[in-house]
Amino acid sequence: MATLIFAAVADAAESPPAVGLKLVAEGFVSPLNLVSLPDGSGRRLIADQVGTVHVLNQDGTLSKELFLDLRTNLVKLASGFDERGLLGLALHPKFNNNRRLYVFYSAPPRASVPTNFTDKARCTSRLSEFNVLAGDLAKVDPQSERVLFEIDKPQMNHNCGRITFGPDGFLYIGTGDGGGANDSEAGHPGSGNGQNTKTLLAKILRIDVDGRAPYGIPKDNPFADGRDGLPEIYSWGWRNPWGISFDLGGTHELFAVDVGQNLFEELNIVVKGGNYGWRVRESFHGFDPSSPNTPPENAPTNDMAGRPFIDPVLEYPHPPRNKPPSQTEPQGISVTGGYVYRGTTIPALRGRYIFADWSRTWALPDGVLFVATRPAAGTGRWSLAYLPLKEPAKIGAYIVAFGQDPDGEIYVLTNARNGLLGTTGKVFKLVPM
Repeated sequence: MATLIFAAVADAAESPPAVGLKLVAEGFVSPLNLVSLPDGSGRRLIADQVGTVHVLNQDGTLSKELFLDLRTNLVKLASGFDERGLLGLALHPKFNNNRRLYVFYSAPPRASVPTNFTDKARCTSRLSEFNVLAGDLAKVDPQSERVLFEIDKPQMNHNCGRITFGPDGFLYIGTGDGGGANDSEAGHPGSGNGQNTKTLLAKILRIDVDGRAPYGIPKDNPFADGRDGLPEIYSWGWRNPWGISFDLGGTHELFAVDVGQNLFEELNIVVKGGNYGWRVRESFHGFDPSSPNTPPENAPTNDMAGRPFIDPVLEYPHPPRNKPPSQTEPQGISVTGGYVYRGTTIPALRGRYIFADWSRTWALPDGVLFVATRPAAGTGRWSLAYLPLKEPAKIGAYIVAFGQDPDGEIYVLTNARNGLLGTTGKVFKLVPM
């Protein structure tokens, strides 16, 4: 069923291997999640942003019956560009026994939405638990939904919603700053949501889904006592961490990218209690919301409580205005987070972080693959290179997400339309040449 397309050769400075992309599924609108069913069947779940979750069989066919259909639960999505929808999917670590899974999606605004949330595209970010039917791990009971929490969103964008279970068994949830620009519009009070530890926006959260209802708080969360911040918070200072993932090997570090404002995209290693700077900082630089194109000199390096901001491990710039993006120096406009490669089919990539930029231009589908390599000393800035395609020269699609299977192999999820139109969404597997 699958066909081999696209050959890629990595930047010579990093000496990555030749790789290809193998088409494994297509016909989606915008696929954002790939999750493996842990039942030995080889089946994968593919969640589409428009609210459907499909079952990909081991033979490459899609099951006729959906795993989950949330389309009636979603806020009304725009037919053009829209960042809302079904954004996150994660199976409980003991899914085979307890049949529980978790989804993060954009629901209609609640009746209690603050009166200053005037944007017509506002929504409610919802984290819910579901159960699959008894005796059928490939079908969710739609009546089993249990809402864990909801967050009022003032604007359409910066939802994040990427979720994953950590090696500690806790559920990690990324949230954006609420949307708009500069973390300073309606719904972004004071110094913005990024530096506000009394909101769940602009955070990476950590909860215990096995705790007492609706969920428990890990005892070592930074604000577990609720005094100086909300107890769910694990780290803060994020704009839109579009991609969070744990390394399957090494010390199981948590990686998170953060989509920049106007100048820089970044990759971070997340530590408990870390403040990653937004909106005081953008990547390694200071940030002034009144002048977002000019990083201020002598920007603060500590937050209001005296804690040092955590720098990313790498950054790359946006292409200069009115100039085509560089073909040699990594550039882009919106980072898409990926995974540390821990597969066996491409040994030279092992331990390197594979990710992408959504597209180097807004109007044209020009997504590009990146490979980041840890420095030999083990600490400091990582090196970054394109993972360029040989034939054709460009992927010709927006790279919207990544997936990883239990063997550590990586999947690339794309959409050829700048919006929720058509069925151009595809899923590819990274393979050796």
